[in-house]
Amino acid sequence: MLEDVPITLLLQEFANGNKAALDQLMPMFYAELRKLADGFLRQERPGHTLQPTALVHEFYARMIGQQQPDYQNRAHFLGIASRAMRQILIDHARGKRAAKRGAGEARYSLDEAMDTPVERPDAIIAVDDALQELEKQDPRKAQLVEMRFFGGLTAIESAEVLHLDVNTVRNELRVAQAWLQRELDRNAAAQ
Repeated sequence: MLEDVPITLLLQEFANGNKAALDQLMPMFYAELRKLADGFLRQERPGHTLQPTALVHEFYARMIGQQQPDYQNRAHFLGIASRAMRQILIDHARGKRAAKRGAGEARYSLDEAMDTPVERPDAIIAVDDALQELEKQDPRKAQLVEMRFFGGLTAIESAEVLHLDVNTVRNELRVAQAWLQRELDRNAAAQ
């Protein structure tokens, strides 16, 4: 993978505080980041204020102002990008929810919530809350869910990033999905 060598070096430079490296990286990653943002927003109504390009630009703005982890490779960067974009959407959803105080909680399935447009912030917030609870109990499973459903990484890519066997990734994802669904159901029943 010779094409990854310059990217890896630029990622390391960026992680070491060289903000100019991000300016070189963004054109290399822009298409992938845009595709990632499209995935997050694929069910949005036309004309929504939060468009994929805006999501990528918000990600870029946040990256400049934060301390950077030690990026391992392209997949690791995209995993972190997916987490950052997810957080941007959660912040957006919480803002919309705050504007509608008292609207009440609805019940969502995990599949429905993962495919929910940002226009239904309660579903996104419910998944985020459940994912945070999973992270307390099993950080690796939470990271796998995040990488797969929010980052769009395949099991093979996730296995590469986390240095795991692909079958381990697939098994842990199945367990994590079942746990998250049970948590969403339990929280909905408690409402």
